[in-house]
Formats: sequence, C-alpha cells, structure tokens
Amino acid sequence: MRLEAAARMDLIKKLWRARKLILVVLIPLSLLPLPLIHPTSEACCAYVLIVTAVYWVSEAVPLGAAALVPAFLYPLFGVLKSSEVAAEYCKDTTLLLMGVICLAASIEKWNLHKRIALRMVMIAGAKPGMLVLGFMCCTVFLSMWLSNTSTTAMVMPIAEAVLQQLISTGVADTQEDSETVEATEDDCLSDREENLEQNQLERLYRRDSCMKQELCTLTELPTVETNGTGRKASKASLGQLSLKQTNGHLPSTAISITEPKEKESKDSRYPTKRDHMICKCLSLSITYAATIGGLITITGTSTNLIFAEQFNNRYPDAKVINFGTWFIFSFPIAIIMLLLTWVWLHFLFLGCNFRETCSLSKKRKTRREMLSERKIHDEYIKLGPISYPEVVTGVFFILMTLLWFTREPGFVPGWTSLFEKKGYRTDATVSVLLGFLLFLIPARRPFSRAPRTPTGDSSAERDPDPMAPMITWKDFQNLMPWEIVILVGGGYALAAGCKVSGLSVWIGRQLEPMSGLPPWMVTLLACLLVSAVTEFASNPATLTVFLPILSALSETLQINPLHTLIPATMCVSFGVMLPVGNPPNAIVFSYGHVQISDMVKAGFGVNLIGVLVVMLAIMTWGVPLFNLTEFPAWAIARNVTGSL
Repeated sequence: MRLEAAARMDLIKKLWRARKLILVVLIPLSLLPLPLIHPTSEACCAYVLIVTAVYWVSEAVPLGAAALVPAFLYPLFGVLKSSEVAAEYCKDTTLLLMGVICLAASIEKWNLHKRIALRMVMIAGAKPGMLVLGFMCCTVFLSMWLSNTSTTAMVMPIAEAVLQQLISTGVADTQEDSETVEATEDDCLSDREENLEQNQLERLYRRDSCMKQELCTLTELPTVETNGTGRKASKASLGQLSLKQTNGHLPSTAISITEPKEKESKDSRYPTKRDHMICKCLSLSITYAATIGGLITITGTSTNLIFAEQFNNRYPDAKVINFGTWFIFSFPIAIIMLLLTWVWLHFLFLGCNFRETCSLSKKRKTRREMLSERKIHDEYIKLGPISYPEVVTGVFFILMTLLWFTREPGFVPGWTSLFEKKGYRTDATVSVLLGFLLFLIPARRPFSRAPRTPTGDSSAERDPDPMAPMITWKDFQNLMPWEIVILVGGGYALAAGCKVSGLSVWIGRQLEPMSGLPPWMVTLLACLLVSAVTEFASNPATLTVFLPILSALSETLQINPLHTLIPATMCVSFGVMLPVGNPPNAIVFSYGHVQISDMVKAGFGVNLIGVLVVMLAIMTWGVPLFNLTEFPAWAIARNVTGSL
C-alpha cells in the first residue's frame, strides 16, 4: 500500500510539473469539435479566440508566443489570409511605441529620471507623509512617459536607499532613547534601582568585568532574564539591573532589558513597528503611483495603446481618441486617485495624524528626518551639475509633448492644418521623428573638450568617439518591449478575425437581454468584471479579450462604445492586489517590505477608489468631452456594415 501511495504521489508530482504542457495540448484538442461540427467562419474564429485567450490567461506559454496563434490558425481555418493577418502585427501604435522608447532610453541612459525623482523628494521633505507623497508624485510623472515596470524599477532603488537610511538612524535613536546610560564604565545605573548598596556592588562588578574578561565569563549566569523577547543583553543595551546575593562571592546578575514600546521582535530588521509601517507604505505607494501615472497618456501603458489601436481600427470614422482628448479626460482621474490613494495608505499604515507626518516646519523635524534629507541631498549631489545630454533629453521630452498636444487639439486648428493632405500625420509621426533624431545628435556639447559619462553607467570606459550619439541601437533594444508589440499585434489580429467572420455580431446578439439596463449599470458591471479578471491574468491579455465583446455589447445596446470601452481600459490596470497582478507589484514585493496580506488589504482599497473615480469621470466631464449622451454616427455606420 505504501509503495502504491508513493507511486501515486510521484505521478501527481510529474503531472503537476508538466501541467503547462498538458494544458497547451489538451485545450486545442478538447475544443476541436467546435469548428469540425460547425464549420462556419464564426465557429472557426471562436475556436481561435478561445484557445488564444486560455493561453493568455493561464500563461501556459509566454504572452508573445501565444499572440502568434492567430497568425497560423486563421489561415488554416480560412478566416483570414496569411498576408492579411501579418499586416495586423505592425500598426501605427507600434511606431508610436518605438519613438517613445527612444526617448525613454535617453532618459534612463543620462539619469534624467533620477534627477527628477530626487529633486521632487527634496522638495517634499523627509516627513513620512510628505516623503510618500513626494515619491508618488515623481513616480506618476515618470510613468506618464515610461512604462510602469521601468518606472518602478527606476524609483524603487532610490526609495530603498532612503528607507535604509531611516532604518539605520532608527537603530541609533532606539539606543539613545533606551533607559541605559552608555557613555562610561561607571555609568551602568538604572532608574529603578532603589538600593544604594546594590548600585555600588554593581558598579564594582562592572569595573572588574571590564578589566578582566575572563572573570566576566566565569561569573556570567547561563540563564538571562529578558522581557519576553528572548534577546540576549549586550553591554550597550542594559536596562534594569537586579542583583541576587550568593554565598559571599561576587553577585550573580539577572538582566532585565526594558525595550522601546514599539520595538520589533529579534528577527525583524526594523527598529520599531512604525519604521516597518513606513517601509510598507512607501513601497506600495510606488507601485500604485506607477499604475496611476500610466493612465494619463496613451503611451503610459500598453493597455492604452491596445485600446487606441483597436478602437481606431473598428471605428475608423470616429476621430475622437488622440493624445489630447485622452489626457484631458484622464488627468483629473489621476490627480483624484493620487490624493485618495495617498490618504488611504496613510490611514492604513501611518494612522490619521496628518499634522505630525506631513508638517513642513523645520522645527518639527526629528534627527532621523534630518539625516534622511541629508542622504537624499547627498545622492543628488553625486549626480553633479546638469549635463548637456540631460538638457537635450529634457528639450526633446517637452517638444514631443507639445507637438502631441497641438497636433489636433480640437478647439483650435492644430499644426497638421498647415499641410495640404489631411489624416496623414499622427502621434506616431512625431515620436518616430524625434526618436530618430536622438540617434543622430551627438552626446557631446559642440566645441567641448571631453564628454561626460552618465553617472552609474556600467561601462567604465568613456566613448572615444566625439560624435557618439545620444543613444545607440543597443540602448534602444535593451528597453524595447518586443513581447508587448507582438501581444498587441495578436490582439489586432483577433479583432480583425472577429470582424471579418461576423463573430462580433453574433456575440452582440447574445447580449441583447441586457438591453434593459441603463448605460451606467452596463459600464459598472464591465469595470467590476475586468478589475476582477485582471488580478489573475495579465492586463494586456485581459483587455484584448474583453474589448471586442464590450464593443459588440455597446453596439447592440445602442450606447456610445466609449461609455464602456474607456472605463474598462482604465480599470484593467487596477490589478494591484497580488504580486502577479502586474510587474510593478512583483518588483516592489521582491524588496521584502510587504507581505501578500498587506498588498491585498491596501490593493482592495485602491481598486475600489479607481473604479469609483473612473465611474465619476465617465458620468461627468466625460459626457461633454466624448458626447456620450447619444449613439454616434460612426458607431451606427459600423453597426450597419457589420450586420450586412
């Protein structure tokens, strides 16, 4: 029986190790009767959609590899030609992303992001509440232009250095605030000793023990009484001393240590519980701020790019989603979420005493806070004066933003009106142009003698080439997320297949029973569903699966598709409750300051805040901005075309 049980357990272990391979094989085989029994375009497209979605959600294969499934299954089942599928994998947003990555590579190479982060933290100060708010603001700003993962990976080391400074000064404060006097050999008295003779005996004993270490070892008792923590007493941390007389010999010493009130256990690396809470609050605030900042711009996160491209492909006559309109809608959302998230984290980890933790007065600063500010200031000084490449990167950063905003602002003619042909220039045109120039502009100031090597650059040797550009192809390639590019292309291919095969129309007909619900209720249900699914699946995969369904639902219910698509796109980023929710969560979790229970508790509040704020936005300023009160003509044309 034992041998059978052992063999059974061994078989289970082998199956568990091969679970991904089994899933990859079983899912297509188990679903194969669908296109064989119903050999229609809708059934074949549904088969490809389900297989790809299962691969994405389960992550049985890498996301980029799973995105290639439509590239060979659509031609095999006769849904799309191979050339038509291939065209979907490189779109306008791919070029937009490539241009932004060029700028991001320059920002990271020349440490402009570190200068911005440290400067903003220096302005905020070292008070716990203001320190958290300062890090959140700089993270939000950087995440607007860089990916959430890159921003978190850049800011977290800076935050960790500050936290280590807080911890180290906290240890010193704990020793200073303890009840022991440590200065000299004669200063080993406790306030609670009431017997003068015992004090004299103890003083004599301590003096002798300091002169003769051998005698100190012989007279030390094997049992040491502590305050219940089980921690051995050191010479620097003696608190209460109570003496027990023995048979005429030197007194044996029973040591009782009075610890600070908030002292952590002996296994903790934090001086006090409050220090641990500050570390938790600051760590989680960075990942949440990176998520919030990614909402603001079209290029802030890959899910925004997926939405923009799929929406423009499905509704080519809409012309309502661009950098400016998205920014106007999402910027107030980010500001409100930033403040509410900060208040929620402060309440959860630091309490409600905002006056104590957020005061900017220098008189209220403690020694620890002054040392932390000095540490931040020293890190900023190490960067040196602002360099020529940083100035060029900053100019390109501002120029790209201005050209995006002024391309087609809507209320006034944009710079595209200067050209005769309309509709040829997009945000990708601007980003690719400026990104291309970064490969040409020399990183050395004209007529300067020596180039400056970026601080912290792994390559110790300076580039001898006086015409070395701002970035190289290697710099660009190190940051370019090719997996996301292929993933986005796979989503476009799935959407194209659903459109051509008529599957989206069929899905819309199945959702007709929901026609009695008001638009806000449909949007709320979509937001809650997407927020729940994205906690366990990747954000891009979740959105790619839900966008065609929500588009068909909106067309069936005769409501503006933007009413459901924009909130769902934003809520898909709120996978903040688990380390697997998104890469920034995993990065922060790896530093070891937070546990999964902390992330679940804090992330639930942030998730709820995000859904409520997005619903508030779509029901208020989103209505006049996107004209959500009526079913638009571009959606009517798409609906009629799809039903033919």
